[in-house]
Amino acid sequence: MGHQEYDFIVIGAGSAGCAVAGRLAEAGHSVLLLEAGGKDRNPFIHIPLGYSLLYANPKVNWCYESAPEPHLNNRRLFQPRGKVLGGTGAINGMIYMRGQPQDFDGWEEAGCTGWGWDGVLPYFKSCEDQERGADEFHGTGGPVAVSDIRTEHELGEAFHAASEALGVPRNDDFNGAQQEGTGYVQTTTKNGMRWSTAAGYLRGPAKKNIDLKLHAMVERITLEGKRATGVRWTDRSGTHEAKARAEIILSGGTFNSPQILQISGIGPGALLAQYGIGVNHDLPGVGENLQDHFGIGAEYRSTVQSTVNDLYNNKLKGGLQLLRHLIFRTGPFADNGNYSNTFLCSGPEIDRP
Repeated sequence: MGHQEYDFIVIGAGSAGCAVAGRLAEAGHSVLLLEAGGKDRNPFIHIPLGYSLLYANPKVNWCYESAPEPHLNNRRLFQPRGKVLGGTGAINGMIYMRGQPQDFDGWEEAGCTGWGWDGVLPYFKSCEDQERGADEFHGTGGPVAVSDIRTEHELGEAFHAASEALGVPRNDDFNGAQQEGTGYVQTTTKNGMRWSTAAGYLRGPAKKNIDLKLHAMVERITLEGKRATGVRWTDRSGTHEAKARAEIILSGGTFNSPQILQISGIGPGALLAQYGIGVNHDLPGVGENLQDHFGIGAEYRSTVQSTVNDLYNNKLKGGLQLLRHLIFRTGPFADNGNYSNTFLCSGPEIDRP
């Protein structure tokens, strides 16, 4: 097993990993990009409405489940995560939604210098290719395509009207001056097709500087003393190891990044010892303090026969609309099915929704 050397090794070709690898490659660095999943060949990855068919597909999805939740009658909650080139950005609902300015300002106030809203907004703008054009909050020409939905829906209009009747203002840009309001979302799509960071960052001349390894399951990050120097992984051809001259960038996602640290001997010492993993650095916080947002689904029977379920349950109607999408890139299959959103403040004393 020979050792290859690269300037940088990026673990995980998801939304962040593709972006980091692409930017480093553009700067002339050699990059090894490791992805546990395969190529994004499944056609339903690229058809926006097709993501609902990938929700529980183990070929492109880790299909994680949580530990039993004591406050939810010990149920295990399904935790979909992308296991494919593009990561979760290749199987999610594609809604383009930034954090609020107050969120970033809170980070800076906590000591993360440069992470306030004024510091991050230029980067949001530079990475964006906004279909509406550039303005105070948006940019054009970047690698991340952002588009309006292709077809406004009568149920979406009814939802907005109901929100406005409750005093919620109309908002045509949730990534603009404020997020409070009701309106249609924008998505990371281009010409009626999904546009993941794999599509945006791994193309063009910089691609020659990226060595992409698919089906690469990381066994551990290799250390020299306390310094991470390389990565060991297995794929369909065997076991491999590579060294990084500059840095190793871990972008495996919410679950896999701490998991990779732990199997590399970095984490809570007692937990690692319990599983026979040698402790290289006793760091109690690794794998702890996960905070997830809780979602509640409310279902209603619709008298309008043009929902996503109607398309899937009527082969003729669904087939015709799919054909429309394949030819014209329009119709319901060109959107994600989650057209509308409402942000509202839960009380008059709240400064953000």
